[in-house]
Amino acid sequence: MFVDEAEIQVKAGRGGDGCMSFRREKSVPRGGPDGGDGGRGGDVYFEAVANLDTLTDFAGRHHWRAGDGKPGQGANKHGADGQDLTIPVPPGTIIYDADYGILLKDLSEIGIKVRVCRGGRGGHGNKAFATAINQTPRATEPGKEGQMRNLRLELKLIADVGLVGLPNAGKSTLISRCSAARPKIAAYPFTTLEPVLGIVELTNYRRFVMADIPGLIEGAHQGAGLGFEFLRHIERTVLIAHVVDLAPTDGSEPVANYHRIRNELRQYSQALADKPEVIVANKTDLDGDGRRLRELAEGLGRPVHAISAVTGRGIRPLAEQLWGQVRQIKDPVEP
Repeated sequence: MFVDEAEIQVKAGRGGDGCMSFRREKSVPRGGPDGGDGGRGGDVYFEAVANLDTLTDFAGRHHWRAGDGKPGQGANKHGADGQDLTIPVPPGTIIYDADYGILLKDLSEIGIKVRVCRGGRGGHGNKAFATAINQTPRATEPGKEGQMRNLRLELKLIADVGLVGLPNAGKSTLISRCSAARPKIAAYPFTTLEPVLGIVELTNYRRFVMADIPGLIEGAHQGAGLGFEFLRHIERTVLIAHVVDLAPTDGSEPVANYHRIRNELRQYSQALADKPEVIVANKTDLDGDGRRLRELAEGLGRPVHAISAVTGRGIRPLAEQLWGQVRQIKDPVEP
């Protein structure tokens, strides 16, 4: 199950209470106070870790709590600090304060760690209240409560290339050809119900991450179909591969279909629409004379990369082109 949103409550540990105690030893008539302080409550952290790509762990668990500090003891013994709670999340997780709508942290890279709740301070034991006037204090201090927060977690997958296009354009077949990802593939729309990540391996240890986004339909930016829920997952990509079906089964025109998807991206986010794009014309195996491919290229007035995801034709050159553009965008070479 793919989960990319969650609302949870986190609470840091409570500080331990201070201890009231007096020294009692043989032949020591006036031992004095020796109550130790309570331990500090545990903090709550979030950390982006590898090998996680969904927020499934939060689907059935809404309350997360760090350990409480232990109370102080006699003989000036300090209570043990509460155990910190570190919550692992996939890279790309964004943490919001749900009550105030404030962005707390974007865990965009593996290894980033942030504290979201501070543990309560431990209370002082009666030893801390001793003075020259009051040498046998009976006062102690309770531990302080730890911070508590209601949080909203949102996951935006981190990929180099995002595949977009109408349902049944062949995106799932393409990513299965390029990588070890195995999305569901069938001859009907919306076979992909959740984003799929795949690592495209090339020669000389070159690689990039590709994301297959569920097919978009007209009105996706307003919630139609499945695309609206997952459009945010291509916001982090550096390059969009727009897959266009050369032989739509509904008789629609590939050029018009291309502009329909472009309009949805623009309506959702202009920044998303402005991302660099590679146009991929799929199903050339159904375009024997190449007429549809020529009409698409002429209609768009832009270069089009022709492939057949079913037969594998053009897949490797496309992967090389995508890798080259991703590398150029990430590490531009100055003249």
